[in-house]
Amino acid sequence: MQNDPDRPALPPSFRNLQILEALAAEGRPLTATEINATLKLPVATIHRLVGNLEAEGFLSRHLDGRSYQPGPRLRRMMQGVIRFWHQDLAQRDVLIRLNARLEETCNLSIPDGDAMLYVDRVETRWPLRIQLHVGSRVPLHATAAGKLCLSSLPEAELGRYLKRAQLMAHTPATLTDPGLLRDELRRIARQGYSTDRQEFVEGMIAVAVPVRDCAGHLVATLSFHAPEQRMTLESGLQHLPHLFAAADELAQLI
Repeated sequence: MQNDPDRPALPPSFRNLQILEALAAEGRPLTATEINATLKLPVATIHRLVGNLEAEGFLSRHLDGRSYQPGPRLRRMMQGVIRFWHQDLAQRDVLIRLNARLEETCNLSIPDGDAMLYVDRVETRWPLRIQLHVGSRVPLHATAAGKLCLSSLPEAELGRYLKRAQLMAHTPATLTDPGLLRDELRRIARQGYSTDRQEFVEGMIAVAVPVRDCAGHLVATLSFHAPEQRMTLESGLQHLPHLFAAADELAQLI
């Protein structure tokens, strides 16, 4: 009970954990006001605490510039905790089975500010592969996973991103024109999957599908990539049914 005189008072530092807990419970970026909906802290206090957590890397700004999501230090903590049970994770089994079917590297990634973060992957057995480890961050505009994430943004939020983003050319095929990228994102939104036609690494293709929560929001992407010498994009698209089936399995685990 809140008024129990025998209950010891919580230390002020515990408020930081409550903020992180509130963010995790929602599973989506939240503004300071939204975080405070359950905590009921003074307005100045919640903004000060959230600002401190951002400055220390436990929180980071979402693309909209107003809301907050897990920052790099919190993500490293999350990855460390996950590694305790890594070999027993049901999601790992989904990736392993997909990798066995495709024989190419399969990735699970999540939005991370202005990039996508690889949270799990199963490597191909072939010696020719792309060296991207768990924890790598890859650009939104130049990868299948990143473009899929951008395609799920509301129009106003996407407009803000395109206005401020530095669309760096990683290869000659990278989409660096905001208008052309917007057209590509609209096409992705209509078809429900995304591709990478050597836009991030020359000679590499990729296909990504969304992993959605029960409300239909994109929370992660499932993808595979392969050297074009082994698999053309047209051949890769034949694996879409397997990707969607695996993404459905992952969605059930969320």
